Amino acid sequence: MASSKQKGGKGLVQVFTGNGKGKTTAALGTILRAAGHGLRIFIVFFLKGDYTYGEYDSLTKLPNVTLVSFGLRRLINRDNVDPEDIKQAKLALETAREAALNGKYDLVVLDEVNVAIEFGLIELDDVVELVKQKPGKVELILTGRYADDRLIEMADLVTEMVNIKHPFEKGISARKGIEY
Repeated sequence: MASSKQKGGKGLVQVFTGNGKGKTTAALGTILRAAGHGLRIFIVFFLKGDYTYGEYDSLTKLPNVTLVSFGLRRLINRDNVDPEDIKQAKLALETAREAALNGKYDLVVLDEVNVAIEFGLIELDDVVELVKQKPGKVELILTGRYADDRLIEMADLVTEMVNIKHPFEKGISARKGIEY
């Protein structure tokens, strides 16, 4: 049963995609806002394994936030996918499905799910089915580059992050506390 604190009734589907920085960050902003209003939140990190991202520690300190992370602690070679990457992504999707359908959460975030689809780790049809099955009060956020047109069509809100300029282009590596 969705939290009585959630206002506005119907849960929507949001997609944050594109080649620019900020997809996960936009989802995290929504999570922070929802936590501040007492909503119950479940976050599934696809492709991020047990790497220590700064947001993990912060998220675990927020009330009513549950997070799980799947994947190996390395980048995926999309041309030579390890069977363990597929296994981890399928487990992540099944975990997200359970969270979205079990009635315990108001907001469910599937971080990097679009990349998992693009790399062939999970099937687009399975994610489409999850979106269709989503209970009416559950807000669902899908992040990652390569959002498929079908998911974009199904979504209520779609934001594309466009890369105009990035420090990486100047040889500046990702910085602890800022990019991870």
